[in-house]
Amino acid sequence: MAEIRITNCHIHTFTAEHAPRYYPAWPVVIFRWWPWLLRVVRFLFWFSPWQGVYQRLVRLEAFHDTGRRTHQEEIFREVRRHYPRDTRFVVLPVDMTPIGHGPVNRDIVAQHDELHRLAGHYRDSIIPFGTVHPDTPGSAAEFRRCVEELGFRGLKLYPKMGFRPDHPVLMSEVYPLCVDRNLPVITHCSRGGVRRKGWSQEEADRVTAPEAYLPVMEAFPTLRICLAHFGGDRDWRAYLDEGFDPDRPEEKERNWVSRIETMIRGEGWPNLWTDISYTLFNFQEYAPLLRLFLKEKDSRLCQRVLFGSDFYMTRQERLSEKAVSILLRDTLGEDLFRQIAETNPHEFLTGDGASGELVAVAASPSALPGT
Repeated sequence: MAEIRITNCHIHTFTAEHAPRYYPAWPVVIFRWWPWLLRVVRFLFWFSPWQGVYQRLVRLEAFHDTGRRTHQEEIFREVRRHYPRDTRFVVLPVDMTPIGHGPVNRDIVAQHDELHRLAGHYRDSIIPFGTVHPDTPGSAAEFRRCVEELGFRGLKLYPKMGFRPDHPVLMSEVYPLCVDRNLPVITHCSRGGVRRKGWSQEEADRVTAPEAYLPVMEAFPTLRICLAHFGGDRDWRAYLDEGFDPDRPEEKERNWVSRIETMIRGEGWPNLWTDISYTLFNFQEYAPLLRLFLKEKDSRLCQRVLFGSDFYMTRQERLSEKAVSILLRDTLGEDLFRQIAETNPHEFLTGDGASGELVAVAASPSALPGT
């Protein structure tokens, strides 16, 4: 059997330069300005009895070290170390300009342009997506530029940063372009993560929940949409730890893991997908459940789950990229791992269920900063 050519469908390469100056709050920002303070705090906890806090600080320091890289290429080269040379990566930018935590040093246009240059330099390895925040003036036109001039291959959305998935700009300008150009959408679907300043958890959940995408799927039934993170850590933990009252079926519907599973298995949404990014870094607890979800290889659910890691957000976790991918491959076996890491990504990214070569990006190489 041929070697598996892995496609990691969910990584990030944006740097602290693309994040708001005061995100997430003033105390944490101090560590961005003076990173040596985090090392001091971590060193002090090394002598304390709270070793769990110490280990958390070690991982937080690793996360900040990656985010402080000067260029996206440095972050990309870091994640490449954990995978075979021929692995492909879907790189997802994020526009945090309008979320209310202060200015960003480099806006989304600069982020897209640098990603384009990076994809040109690593043209067999990077599949770049563009992003849209409808509150950013000209965001739809910028996404069109990404598609028509830069050769980007899909759309990344993050609604809990302040908009509904059926925002008028998306419905009238962005999704029609995706359908016309056969481009897939990856969107955040987890209760965790970044949210707009001033929004409550309830407000953020309302625009991020699986059912928030029903109007989009009804209006654009051929649009391939991936609800990333398979509902996220909180709902995986609730699924396993709390269970569901069999006399109250609405309980199961409120759990995002169960809701996504039901929607994908049903007949109404054949172009709905999910990925396991970040979630599976709690490997010991969640891998057996994933294996049960995928056990019927011919089921639609097995054919709609994508491998992704969410690097470098996962630098905050104990396991490395390499450790998780190896453990997952061993747990699922070669056939199932091939399904989620090679077969399913090809169909999601191209719309073509047949096997074939996936070209990463039609971009001309150009000089990268720092090279």
